[in-house]
Amino acid sequence: VQLQASGGGLVQAGGALRLSCAASGSIARINIMGWYRQAPGKQRELVATVTSSGSTRYADSVKGRFTISRDNVKSTVSLQMNTLKPEDTAVYYCYAYIQPYDYWGQGTQVTVSS
Repeated sequence: VQLQASGGGLVQAGGALRLSCAASGSIARINIMGWYRQAPGKQRELVATVTSSGSTRYADSVKGRFTISRDNVKSTVSLQMNTLKPEDTAVYYCYAYIQPYDYWGQGTQVTVSS
């Protein structure tokens, strides 16, 4: 299974970006898809996830600003990021859980300037 992410970049504080990720390969059923991020010197942290039934989970720091969505037919997940803050700067990783394994994409850089 491969995860291909796109959509990172440089944006000013208050701006918006949209990340997308497509899963490919031998996929029977993707239980969970989502996004994690890792800032320099910090541990990787959950940003948002969505189950195959549509249940979502968000980090407190992004609630109300980020929206995760998923297309089960196309095996894609997207993250709409609004009102970005400098503290959102990180490498964002696409994630998929296909029981019993975790899969990670290559990471895409998001930089928010103040």
